Amino acid sequence: MRYNKPSKTALQLLLSRHFPAASAAGVLSELQGLSGGACRVALGDHTLVARAQSDTPQSGVTFSRQYRALRRMPASLAPKPCFLAQGWLVVDYLPGAIKPTMPSVPQLASLLYHLHHQPRFGWRIQMLPLLERYWQACDPARRTPGWLRALKTVRRQGEPKPLRLAPLHMDIHPGNLVHQPAGLKLIDWEYAGDGDIALELASVWLEEREREALVAAYASRAKLNATALQRQVKRWRPWVRLLLAGWYELRWRETGNQQFIALADDAWRQR
Repeated sequence: MRYNKPSKTALQLLLSRHFPAASAAGVLSELQGLSGGACRVALGDHTLVARAQSDTPQSGVTFSRQYRALRRMPASLAPKPCFLAQGWLVVDYLPGAIKPTMPSVPQLASLLYHLHHQPRFGWRIQMLPLLERYWQACDPARRTPGWLRALKTVRRQGEPKPLRLAPLHMDIHPGNLVHQPAGLKLIDWEYAGDGDIALELASVWLEEREREALVAAYASRAKLNATALQRQVKRWRPWVRLLLAGWYELRWRETGNQQFIALADDAWRQR
């Protein structure tokens, strides 16, 4: 995926239009991340995050949806969106710590319970079309028989019937969690949509033993049958494995970055 290089002049024109009281001489610095395309903007005491629209956006991933998702989320969960214009999405910067490890299970369960009780976005996450696009768009040399078999299996089985529909973030890992004194907040909502709560629990970046503890804690908090929820999460795990591995494969072909090959190989080894 090729990202537009942030243009200081173009972005500052937009910022001066939307923040006329602020200095036009904003200071830009690129932010690191697997998706790329983002920079931090300092306008005096006001700090923002600006992201340039991809030249080749992923299927089902649009700035307009991300902007709408952020407008629906309370300040206790997400940054405030400022504007969407001319291929730039600009949001408030969330101060806090980005830690290299996941927070405790009780903290995660509380965060997810809070998120899943917000009003739905209005659009569903469609897993199968996304998995098929990753297969088609990846390097043909990387299309293994095992990948094709796994794809055919989930296609034949169909997506699990949702246990409970809710708004999902779908990219919960340490780099997207901001630790603040008041609690955890989530950034990077590009994959958000409505889906099964068990799909979110299946996709959180955790080892399986930690995931089981998270599902148990979430079930207790949501007053759900823990055994039934664990079973539903396990139904979604093959889908999530394909989703993660396919995303890495696509990023490898688009960037040529060896980091993504290593991550893809690791994802294929997961069971």
